[in-house]
Amino acid sequence: MPNPVLVEVTRGDAVESVHRGAIAIADSEGRLVHAMGDVETPVYPRSTLKPLQAIPLITCGAADSFGLGEAELALACASHSGEPFHVEAVACWLARIGAHPEDLACGPHAPLNEAAALALTGQGLAPTRLHNNCSGKHAGFLSVAKQIGAPFVGYEAPDGPVQRLVKTAIARFCGFDPLPGARDGCEAPALRLPLSHLAQGMARFATGNDLTTEDANAARRLLAAMRAKPDYVAGHGRLCTRLTPRLADGIVKTGAEGTYIAALPALGLGVALKIDDGAKRAAETALLASLARLGALPAETPQPVLTTTGFAVGEIRAAG
Repeated sequence: MPNPVLVEVTRGDAVESVHRGAIAIADSEGRLVHAMGDVETPVYPRSTLKPLQAIPLITCGAADSFGLGEAELALACASHSGEPFHVEAVACWLARIGAHPEDLACGPHAPLNEAAALALTGQGLAPTRLHNNCSGKHAGFLSVAKQIGAPFVGYEAPDGPVQRLVKTAIARFCGFDPLPGARDGCEAPALRLPLSHLAQGMARFATGNDLTTEDANAARRLLAAMRAKPDYVAGHGRLCTRLTPRLADGIVKTGAEGTYIAALPALGLGVALKIDDGAKRAAETALLASLARLGALPAETPQPVLTTTGFAVGEIRAAG
């Protein structure tokens, strides 16, 4: 059975397009408070996993050994926009651990921030690996490698010591051993797990419940950093940066191909969603509707569909 329609796009009085997907909202014990669609078939959570991928950075002692602050911990969980302050922070972090940009396994791409990309082009410069939106996560992986005495070369290998620590951390939080999948765009392993278990993992990340003291403390520090430095988690104008300060004590995190998570300590819940066709507009709409339904945010006005002159001809709205 296909997943339900989560988001509709209207033009005039008619629905022009629809986006199907699935949403899971769970507590730390894995009880589903709400679910729509297939939340049990494993999916690629993509960058929504970053807060959990950063757990070993703290539990192995690297964060304390290298004096990492809130900015670095937020960057470890980030899909940043490649703005100058992101790039400079990652460069300084690498220097602190004796690494270089060339040690990052992630390849270069243009900054996600349009102004930063135009500025780079205007200076006649090419993007570097530091501009990759995952460079903070990879700086975290390199820090773990340095701390445990593993080589920098191959730190991203699925069967290497760094990624084994990451995979087991995800399993502890989510109550599910993630399935080996493929290679992510940044060269790190792309793992698969069900939305129901991802939501459980984010509930544990939010609350520390059903975790060891070590894992709970690591989650607490990462969540606090993401809340303190939301501009490092994403960037100017991005939904993650704008939305996290509006939550009482939680965080949200985007991922590629229409994925989103939220960790909501006050409610003791985690949210995980995936849009079937990977549409960002649908993932954002579904996330906002879910948070409003939980009372974590006021209900949002549907996003208008505009003509080139700014005339509203329809809207992007949650279905049902």
